[in-house]
Amino acid sequence: MTAPGGPPPRPTGDERAAALRRLAVATLDANWEHDHTVPSRTLYPHQWSWDSAFIAVGLAHVRPDRAWRELRTLFAAQWADGRVPHIVFNPALRVGSYFPGPEFWDSARADGAPPVATSGMVQPPVHALAAWLVHRRAPTEASVQALRWLYPRLVAQQRYLTVRRDVGGAGLACIVHPWESGLDNSPAWDAPLAAVPADAAVMRAYRRHDTAHADAAHRPTDLDYARYVAIVAAYRAVRYRDGALAGGHPFLVECPLVNAALGAAEHALARIATVVGADPGPHRDRAARITETMVARLYDPVTGTFHPRDLRTDRLVPARTVLGLLPLILPDLPARQVQAVLTEACSARFGLAARMARPLPSHDRTAPDFEPLRYWRGPSWLNTGWLLWRGLGVHHRPDLAAGLRESMLELVARGGCHEYFHPDTGAGLGSPAFSWTAALALDALADG
Repeated sequence: MTAPGGPPPRPTGDERAAALRRLAVATLDANWEHDHTVPSRTLYPHQWSWDSAFIAVGLAHVRPDRAWRELRTLFAAQWADGRVPHIVFNPALRVGSYFPGPEFWDSARADGAPPVATSGMVQPPVHALAAWLVHRRAPTEASVQALRWLYPRLVAQQRYLTVRRDVGGAGLACIVHPWESGLDNSPAWDAPLAAVPADAAVMRAYRRHDTAHADAAHRPTDLDYARYVAIVAAYRAVRYRDGALAGGHPFLVECPLVNAALGAAEHALARIATVVGADPGPHRDRAARITETMVARLYDPVTGTFHPRDLRTDRLVPARTVLGLLPLILPDLPARQVQAVLTEACSARFGLAARMARPLPSHDRTAPDFEPLRYWRGPSWLNTGWLLWRGLGVHHRPDLAAGLRESMLELVARGGCHEYFHPDTGAGLGSPAFSWTAALALDALADG
């Protein structure tokens, strides 16, 4: 019995799991928007690409029909060239409710854009993995039919990234903006962004939406945003035609996460192919080539981790971020690289352990530019933790996977379904009701 005035009793494991499940389901239900889930009612009121993939993984545990609806709605906005836009705009929202909104992107003037307003850029292709996990969770005739509809669209997405976005000519996808990585203001992009001409005064012409709903000290700076706007303007000026990229686009980078997701997608597509009656062989072959090329182009044997390659300088970016750990999701990553990346993950930089003292940060916590409050420059995120957790399972490290899973669930138990978390204290940061945090907590709970 607790003494009067003493701390309340700590919940049992079952009680914590039940409370987390209730919170996660309530968050996803509150963010459901007729045919998709918004990441956040305040910060992100439209549909986001990789958010929807993560959300579908969680919905598969509680609302499988919505999981498939989520993916179908996103891919209904796929462009003719195969790109899946990183934002699909809700036409019911007023102009100016989000920046940069549909009027900024002006996708209607681009060749092959869908009838609905979208952005012109992409995000990491985690969708095939998500589709496979949704089907595997509850395989039914309806899920097989959903895979049949998605399969050619997922293949087109892969073709777009491996052909139209192969700016470096080696077989990897190139991102044309930090937003495409999903890790918007990561220190991984500081060096490539430094060459982008922009003035913070550019932002005076716009009204940022994010800083109206979150502390500006936790968000990208105005100078970051000025550069983001300049890069979008350059891509928009050529109407999002990728053939013009090599001629002088200001940001061209091969990202470890995007390409690891690309390889993992081919492995997932091989499994999906066996369900829908297609040949899995070409997917396995492409997966092997992507992994081999990633090791050749993005792995640094000196640091023992993966780094982005800046195609404008043909150099690896030196920052050591969580991006360098995520190639562990590739099941065919060679043993030498697996061990080296595990050593990096377990170092003081990231602190992965069977019993973690602190949450997994998004950036090297020993680096001088580590910022524990600012977005992707230090805080802990559930989606990158989830990807690493999946990779640890793939490479048979149940001890480390269990430690990371417990750390992720404890973040949500203590801080709620926040967008991201302080990498030391675990305090919730960003949006307080964030969908992918809820969804991935549900997936981690189901593995207990």
